Amino acid sequence: MAILRPVLRLGLTMLVGDRAKFLGILLGVSFAALLITLQGSMFAGVMYRTIGLIRDTGAAQIWVMDPKVQFIDDLKPLADADLDRVRSVPGVAWAVPFFKGVLRARLNDGTYQSCTVLGLDDTSLTGGPPKMVAGRLEDLRRADGVIVDALGARTKLARTLADGTRWPLAIGDELELSDRRAVVVGLCEVSKVFGSFPTIYTTYRRATAFAPPERRQMSFVIAQAAGDTDPLALCASISKATGLQALTQDGFARATVVYFLRNTPIPINIGLGVILSFLIGAAITGLTFHQFVHENLRYLGALKAMGATDAMLARLTIVQAMTVGFIGYGCGTGLACLIGYLMRNTEAQFRTPWYLLVFCAVAVAVICGLAALVGLRKVVKLEPAIVFRS
Repeated sequence: MAILRPVLRLGLTMLVGDRAKFLGILLGVSFAALLITLQGSMFAGVMYRTIGLIRDTGAAQIWVMDPKVQFIDDLKPLADADLDRVRSVPGVAWAVPFFKGVLRARLNDGTYQSCTVLGLDDTSLTGGPPKMVAGRLEDLRRADGVIVDALGARTKLARTLADGTRWPLAIGDELELSDRRAVVVGLCEVSKVFGSFPTIYTTYRRATAFAPPERRQMSFVIAQAAGDTDPLALCASISKATGLQALTQDGFARATVVYFLRNTPIPINIGLGVILSFLIGAAITGLTFHQFVHENLRYLGALKAMGATDAMLARLTIVQAMTVGFIGYGCGTGLACLIGYLMRNTEAQFRTPWYLLVFCAVAVAVICGLAALVGLRKVVKLEPAIVFRS
C-alpha cells in the first residue's frame, strides 16, 4: 500500500504532463458525452412535447375517448350521448366535454395560420391553460372571446402594421376562425407541443361553432373520480359500462409516448446519433490512450523493474482512464446543458432528466474502460528490460 500511492500519483503526473495526449483523450471523452447528452436531451424534449396538452390539462384525472384512439392527436369524435353515459357511471364526480381541433385563423393582413383550438366546458371552464399572462379565464364567457398562447401571439399570430412591421396580438384584437369573428380576451402560457401551431382556448359551444359542422364534434370527455375512488378502477368501470376507452392522465400520456416510439422514426434517428457518438468517442479515446501508453512504456518498465506489480500498473492505467473520464463527463454534459439553456426560448426543445445523465455516465465509463483495456494489454505484456533498450 505504501508503494501504491506514489505509483498512482506518478501515473496522474504522467497523464497531465503529456498535455497533447491528455487533451486528445479528454477531447474524445468530452465529445462523446456532449453528443450523447445533446441527442438524448432532444429525444426527451420531443417526447415531452407529445404530451404537452395532457400535462396542461391538469384537472383531467381521467380521459375518455373512442376505443380506437391511440394518442392525443388521434381524434375520433364522440356522440353527445356519450357524455351522459360517462356521468352515469358510479364513482364519477364530474365529467365535461372537451374539444380539440386544428382550425385556420385569418389574420388582419389576409394570411392564414393553422391553430390548435381547444374548447372548454361552458359552465366550469375545466381544462383551461395552466398559467394566465393577461386577462382572466372567466373572460371566455364574453361574446366571441378567445385566449391565445403568448408565444403564438408574439410570433405566428402577430398583427402586420401599415409599415410592414409585426406587432404582437393583444387583448382586444380580433381575428377570424373559420370565417367567424373572435376577440382576444386573454393571453396564456402553455407547454410546447409536438406541432408548432399556436394554441387558442375558447368555450366548447363556441369551438364547435368555429369548427366545420359534423354529426359528432366532442373530442374527449374529461372526468374526475369521486372521493376515495381509485382512478384506475374507475377507468375500468367506465370502459365496461360505456364501451369507450378510459385512461388516467398518466396512462394517456404513456400511451401517447409509446405510439410515437413505435410509429415514428424519431427513436431510430436519435438512437443512431447516440451510437455514432459513442463509437467516435471510443475510437478517439482508445487510439489516443493507446499511443499515450506506448510512449510511456519506458517509465512503466522502470516502475516494474523497481518492484511494481502488474496489478499496481493496472490500477495506475485504470486511474488514468477514469480521471480523464470524470473530467470529460463533466465538460461534455456541462456544455450540453449550457447549449440547452441558451436555446430555451427557441423552437428546439431540450430536456435533461436525471436518468439521461446516469446513462451518459455509464457510456463514458464504458468508453474509458475500453481505453483502459487497450492500455492494459501493453502493460501486462511489458518486460522490465525495455528500460535498457536503446
